[in-house]
Amino acid sequence: MPVTITPWKLVGYVGTFLFTARWFVQFYATKKLKRVVMPMSFWYLSIIGSVLTLAYFIWGKNDSVGIIQNAFPMFVSLYNVMVHLRHGRMVAPAQER
Repeated sequence: MPVTITPWKLVGYVGTFLFTARWFVQFYATKKLKRVVMPMSFWYLSIIGSVLTLAYFIWGKNDSVGIIQNAFPMFVSLYNVMVHLRHGRMVAPAQER
């Protein structure tokens, strides 16, 4: 059975790779710091991976299960990045003193 690679499948594969790579980033950061951490790159990889796989499921495959499966993690990741950026702005002036 031959595997057919379409442009949308490539988008889906890259999205899946990035979404999976975030766990290796988290593992490395935890191992390095010897405590459980979620580095910002984890969230950025989550967002980019979710957007790409969501695009694949919307336009490449038109699969409602895949759309739902990828939309929720994207919103959670976006929320975490927004909270981090908001917190960073609130903390920065206090650290300058």
